[in-house]
Amino acid sequence: MTDAYRTVTGRAEARFEVSGSEFIGYISPAETVAEAEAFIDDIEDRHPDATHNVPAYRVPAGAASSAVPGGGNVMLREYQSDDGEPTGSSGKPALNVLVQQDVRNVVAVVTRYYGGTNLGVGGLARAYSRAVKEALDAAGIVEEIPHERFTATVDYDDSGDVRGILESTGVEFEADYDQRVSFSVRVPIDDADALRDRLRSATSGRVEIE
Repeated sequence: MTDAYRTVTGRAEARFEVSGSEFIGYISPAETVAEAEAFIDDIEDRHPDATHNVPAYRVPAGAASSAVPGGGNVMLREYQSDDGEPTGSSGKPALNVLVQQDVRNVVAVVTRYYGGTNLGVGGLARAYSRAVKEALDAAGIVEEIPHERFTATVDYDDSGDVRGILESTGVEFEADYDQRVSFSVRVPIDDADALRDRLRSATSGRVEIE
């Protein structure tokens, strides 16, 4: 059994003011560095006029897979940036909240609109920490087990059998009906090999799995 971990239930935000500056903390689940970076870009696009958009995340450095030694226990990548704030005043305090709360597969961005009063390094650290903490509280924390993703592609004749198996096991999937049918599957690592075997058996090996 691969180890469970703590993460957020979904996206959330929290807002407050400190000495005229507005802080908005955003939080989101993210399973890859690419997902985390995309969320950061989304917040920056939403607030192009903000004084600062400070990011922090803790996500797997690589894709989780049953083929990885130790199951899904891939190394975590921890990242933060002060985005122009004084060194150590914002990004590190934001990341520290994620570490102290022992959450992973998560990305945070704190947006600040400057209100005319300098808060000092200590005041900034408290504000950025508070923004992440309150966003975490708003999102809620759950225990999750590591998942992996794969794509199963079949001809239309086999698509009904594949879809039936995926629906009966209760895994998350999306189907793309084109010249062939591709199922993008998200499955707990401990169940992935058995599911792939079922799909191969049901299609007499015709399914292409990537």
